[in-house]
Amino acid sequence: MIPKTFKEVIDLGDGREISIETGKLAKQAHGSVVVQSGKCMLLCTVVSNYHQADVDFLPLTVDYREKFASAGRYPGGFFKREARPSDGEVLTMRLVDRVLRPLFPKDYHSETQVMIQLMSHDENVMPDAMAGLAASAAIQLSDFPFECPISEARVGRINGEFIINPTRAQLEESDIDMMIGASADSVMMVEGEMDEISEEEMAEAIKFAHEAIKVQCAAQVKLAEAFGKKETREYDPERSDEDLAKKIHDMVYDKTYAIAKAGSAKHERGAAFSEIKEEVFESFSEEEQEDLGKLIHKYVAKAQKEAIRNLTLDEGLRLDGRKTDEIRPIWCEIDYLPSTHGSAIFTRGETQALATVTLGTSREANQIDMPSYEGEERFYLHYNFPPFSTGEARPIRGTSRREVGHGNLAQRALKGMVPEECPYTVRVVSEVLESNGSSSMATVCSGTMALMDAGVQLKKPVSGIAMGLISDADSGKYAVLSDILGDEDHLGDMDFKVTGTADGITACQMDIKVKGLSYEILVNALKQARDGRLHILEKLTDTIATPNAEVKEHAPTMVTRRIPNEFIGALIGPGGKVIQELQKETETTIVINEDPVTEEGIVEVLGVGSKGIDAVMAKIDSLLFKPEVGSVYEVKVIKMLDFGAVVEYTEAPGNEVLLHVSELAWERTENVSDVVNMGDVFDVKYFGIDSRTRKEKVSRKAILPKPEGYQPRPPRDNNRGGRDNNRGRDNRGRDNNRRDDRKPRNNNDKKDD
Repeated sequence: MIPKTFKEVIDLGDGREISIETGKLAKQAHGSVVVQSGKCMLLCTVVSNYHQADVDFLPLTVDYREKFASAGRYPGGFFKREARPSDGEVLTMRLVDRVLRPLFPKDYHSETQVMIQLMSHDENVMPDAMAGLAASAAIQLSDFPFECPISEARVGRINGEFIINPTRAQLEESDIDMMIGASADSVMMVEGEMDEISEEEMAEAIKFAHEAIKVQCAAQVKLAEAFGKKETREYDPERSDEDLAKKIHDMVYDKTYAIAKAGSAKHERGAAFSEIKEEVFESFSEEEQEDLGKLIHKYVAKAQKEAIRNLTLDEGLRLDGRKTDEIRPIWCEIDYLPSTHGSAIFTRGETQALATVTLGTSREANQIDMPSYEGEERFYLHYNFPPFSTGEARPIRGTSRREVGHGNLAQRALKGMVPEECPYTVRVVSEVLESNGSSSMATVCSGTMALMDAGVQLKKPVSGIAMGLISDADSGKYAVLSDILGDEDHLGDMDFKVTGTADGITACQMDIKVKGLSYEILVNALKQARDGRLHILEKLTDTIATPNAEVKEHAPTMVTRRIPNEFIGALIGPGGKVIQELQKETETTIVINEDPVTEEGIVEVLGVGSKGIDAVMAKIDSLLFKPEVGSVYEVKVIKMLDFGAVVEYTEAPGNEVLLHVSELAWERTENVSDVVNMGDVFDVKYFGIDSRTRKEKVSRKAILPKPEGYQPRPPRDNNRGGRDNNRGRDNRGRDNNRRDDRKPRNNNDKKDD
């Protein structure tokens, strides 16, 4: 018997709907829903252990996976099973995690898993836009302590009109691709890319998405009420001691305030803060330390955070002595690495990124193979964050989710400025060598300079800045911090990263931790970010004002050529023989693709220096060479035969034609060598296809003056030797009639084998 199900439908306002259903699948999970739009179906399950883990944080795991069966496909590769998550899946996990995590109680430490699976794919629905809705809806059906429902929505803009959850095809036309996460009351997360939009336009897009999210949050509440809202589970709260908190506050606050106001460097400041903590611990006995150790740590951190925030709000000063809108000192350098195709160092305060650029053919494109999307990237960026960049020694276990997310943000910031006509596949790699505040924005800056150093003709340079916000709801005070430090990242109410050109925003990433942030404050923060971004952009352009006109001497040059489809096979050769030998001879890389629209061959030739590339282009020219009837061409003798000479067109080496002995000269020629020899160069006239021989005909004599008194040879006498025209087999001195005395062959006369 099919169990009873409960369902809510969300109207997107343009004929599309999103449904949320529960009661049929995964009923042993603490909460489960199926979210559907069109043929796209997501299953989300949530489970949280009933005992608290012995940690001081929430061990939350958000897992998003796209099953290949959802699109009727097999996983690629040797092992036909889904394995590690793709970058696209990791990015979706991060989007959902960043909105969910702040809404759990700070003292809730139970192991919690949110698992979202794409079970059915629809090419007109992008599933990542519904992942946050699915996660929150499943939690609403559980007994988890969770503040309020949330949802996420993608917003695009086509011809000035905003669209909620556009299709991938619509995104191709859109100048905005933003994902917004919010509750009914507050925007909590923003991430996306834009085509140089203004701060006001960005705020309008966020408002538009928030209105749609409010409807989705209301639908979750209705579903939970219909299903039967569960009582929130009880859990053991963290231990607290208000008297101890006050005691530690009195011991720590003033000292921390003084150190913060002194404006010291990271390590010096860190050592001073650690000394305060040690003094606090030493004021307690060993027994008290053992019993109250976690509380002491907690209350010291709380008092220090309060002191640093108040310093900024009251005096406009920051930990390193800067004012709120001041940018740390910057120095830059390009062409630092002698063997790379492009390189640049960007250092801002105690944050440093070294970027490299590598140029390649379409063969080096980054292939994306997901159930929801198949394609390739001709521009991509990888970001590495080693432990030494923060002075730590920790295990290295592959590429982290953080590295994937930060690299994607920098890639989205830059990719719109790489011109479509750029012939190369471009890979940027950022090595973070020091980190104390937004290495992802340092990656954008170093990446911009490295691209220009490599000779990639960027439309405009891009810079990025990380911003923070400290606010006090009671007093109404707030301070927007430009170019935040690592220490300021976690103590503020909002941290956001904004990238752009001098004309507008190209990408952003925001995490808003304070409820009910007004759009006025948001726009003011974005405008202050623009001022900082332009300041940094000036430093970049002082280092390299425009892209280098040419690639470096040791970097490959790319030449692209289109050829008719029928010539592709000739260039490749049987079994690839021609193209392989050509690559070996010219020391180039040749890639041939077919234009899906025109079906032309697109030939990419990559090589260092012009000699090899010119040789390949000459080969292509020779393949494409088509002589015109009646025109005269220079040829070279490459082979001598008894009945003529094989010549090749000098303007199309390899393009050969037979020059018959009868076309060498007006006089009768007995030996070909009497007129021409190997290596001779002369002109011939092209007559097209000879109607008698069905082969191309060229003539040397046709462009020579006729000798005086020249008489053409008489036509061939077909009755030579008294023979008639019938030169058939049956006319060899015998009658054409079959011999009467020959017995017809009878198959029955065959002997048995």
